[in-house]
Amino acid sequence: MHILSSIIFALLLAGAGYLIGKRIQLIRQTILLGRDENRHDQPERRRAMMIQLAFGQQRMFDRPLVGILHLVVYLGFILINIEVLEIILDGLLGTHRLFAPLLGSAYPALINFFESLAVGVLVVCVVFLIRRNITHVPRLQAQQHRELKGFPVIDANVILWSEIILMKCLLVMNATDAILQARHVEGYHAVGTFWWSGTMVHFFENWQTPWLVLLERTTWWLHIVGILAFAVYVTYSKHLHIFLAFPATYFASLKPSGTMANMPAVTQEVQIMLGLAEAPSTTTEIERFGAKDIQDLTWKNLLDAYACTECGRCTSQCPANLTGKALSPRKIMMDTRDRLEEVGKAIQANQGQRPDDGKALYGDYISSEELRACTTCQACVDACPINLSPLDIILQLRRYQIMEEANAPASWNMMFGNLENNQAPWKFSPSDRFNWNQM
Repeated sequence: MHILSSIIFALLLAGAGYLIGKRIQLIRQTILLGRDENRHDQPERRRAMMIQLAFGQQRMFDRPLVGILHLVVYLGFILINIEVLEIILDGLLGTHRLFAPLLGSAYPALINFFESLAVGVLVVCVVFLIRRNITHVPRLQAQQHRELKGFPVIDANVILWSEIILMKCLLVMNATDAILQARHVEGYHAVGTFWWSGTMVHFFENWQTPWLVLLERTTWWLHIVGILAFAVYVTYSKHLHIFLAFPATYFASLKPSGTMANMPAVTQEVQIMLGLAEAPSTTTEIERFGAKDIQDLTWKNLLDAYACTECGRCTSQCPANLTGKALSPRKIMMDTRDRLEEVGKAIQANQGQRPDDGKALYGDYISSEELRACTTCQACVDACPINLSPLDIILQLRRYQIMEEANAPASWNMMFGNLENNQAPWKFSPSDRFNWNQM
């Protein structure tokens, strides 16, 4: 029986590993569709930023209560997985509490710590469910934000309920295990009763031993199979940010907030016009100004789309959104990810080749109205807890909109013409600059 159990467990583990590996490969492939960009400078500063924002959750504590709740879930997710290592080894080797004899008296203390984290995660997940579904925090409501309709709402609730079920399985497993230890059932090490699961023992102590063994084994399997299923599901969920927050923060821009990257081709042209640079002997044709689809964005923009937590802090701080405009920075990130997913599925279906589906990020996902509403105020960038930049995507799409399609209001075109001809937004001759400057 132990051998069969180990074989089944090994097959489940291998299957989950294969699905996760395949999914990671596809995500990497779609991210690398973006333009190249060097983000490897100042590694020490980048590591410090990653530690502060991804590990330390620094920006989450701008709202202290939410920051503390999020930290509990984050620490629980990281540290409880240490116990999962024991469960995995038990499943493969056909053992039970493999680490108990090795750690001695330290083992109960460690499990008590993990159980405390599990209870904390359970409580926080209940609080988050209440915030989303009962108290209706505005930035999390699909009724107010169209980008949250459908899967995003389901996804958030599925993750929270999954966490609750996994934590309850862990506690029930330990409670029934303690009773079986006390009854000296073969295969159950005498490691004692633990703090939190110990409070549940009286619910099961009158059960007959065969039923207790069945319940303990059932919760054991549910816990580990649930974790494997959770690991696969996360790669399709917004909770992929659990992993991608680290590279996203490491490769974040180190330039001062508000700095806009120039287009090299345009910069060169202006310098030639002003006599600051010589025209190159050979000219290379510019494929496109700005960005129309994901391949025109940088790989960092695409990584940011996958790393977005959908928390809505960017949208809740966006002045355009607050005044009723169509723009939602969160939607920009989610639309970019949705387009990446669509392209990824097409690549997967066509054996690694990307077919032309006639669609684009600009137009099919993000509208002109959304792009025009942006004031480039940087509020979304400043609000993001992991330093993502919806604004960078907006700017590149808007450059395509204006420079390739000439799709701009007449007043904008007039201003652009004045800037080009008069070096000022107004229709005054440069020779009269001092006259109107003193008005």
